Amino acid sequence: MKVTNNICRILSLVLSVAALVLFFCPFATIVSNGKDIAFNGAQLSLGGGEFGLAKSADLLLCMIITILSAVAAGVTFTKKAKISRYTAPALMLFGAIYMLVVTLSNATYYVDTRPLTAVSAVRYEWAVPVVCIALFLGSAAAVAHLLLSDYIEVSETKGKVVLLKRIALFFRDYKSEAKKIVWPTLRDVAKNTLVVLVICLIIGAFIWLWDFGLGQLLNLILNIGA
Repeated sequence: MKVTNNICRILSLVLSVAALVLFFCPFATIVSNGKDIAFNGAQLSLGGGEFGLAKSADLLLCMIITILSAVAAGVTFTKKAKISRYTAPALMLFGAIYMLVVTLSNATYYVDTRPLTAVSAVRYEWAVPVVCIALFLGSAAAVAHLLLSDYIEVSETKGKVVLLKRIALFFRDYKSEAKKIVWPTLRDVAKNTLVVLVICLIIGAFIWLWDFGLGQLLNLILNIGA
């Protein structure tokens, strides 16, 4: 079971890194002035380059999510693995869904062609759907790692220690938060209630005056038109 868990963890890291590497592969081809110009995902996301291309905000967001996914998957091998076990699959799944929307949409919606002129067509290349697939598979591997890790933890302690620790932690946190509660005095409650009521009356009167004035103005305009 532990071997399978480690394989899933390694797979999630490898696939997230592979998805990031694919951003440096052909992502889209823009036909400008009758000439096909190929761009990789990094060029489309970050802009600039030979043509001074504008940034494609959606692709930039996808790239950032992919980078964070790879980082979170890598952190699962450190002492902070407990937190990243939940973060990695969430980021990868979000990135996969975002990339799926990009893949299934018209390329002109997500590829910023400025400042290229006479653009007649924009089409995605093979790397776009492959990034989507890599992120989906990576999220599946990360979820499997999460479930297997919890299963192994419960199995090794027979469920008793983990359950007792969680119950004790809940009541400890509840007690510490309860101590932070500051109950207002009767005078404070009365004063705050009065302030709220006065403000509500002022706002209500203001809205009523605006409504009455606009209503009278509308009636005047209608009477003039008649």
